[in-house]
Amino acid sequence: MSQGAEQRGAGCRLVRVAESDRPGVTIFHDGRPLAALAGDTLLTALLCNGVALRRNEFDGGLRAGFCNMGACQDCWVVLEDGSRIRACTTEVHDGMRVCAPESLS
Repeated sequence: MSQGAEQRGAGCRLVRVAESDRPGVTIFHDGRPLAALAGDTLLTALLCNGVALRRNEFDGGLRAGFCNMGACQDCWVVLEDGSRIRACTTEVHDGMRVCAPESLS
């Protein structure tokens, strides 16, 4: 598997089963456009597109977030402007630009 494919994951980590009628938005992950729906959290959008957030510090496996409610530190991401946000509690907006963590490079 190529490094890029491993970073994005072989497939989606989360599958949308409802609410697919909301308007679509485009976000960018390291310059690559990703489809999302208005009202999605950033974590939902990334996981629906097969993006991992970081590697497990013990075995190197890909991680996708932990608590999904803003209580842990597992889903911090960096926006293109350098600001850090929690992916699980931040709603996407059209044109949002997220940088891949260096730990996945």
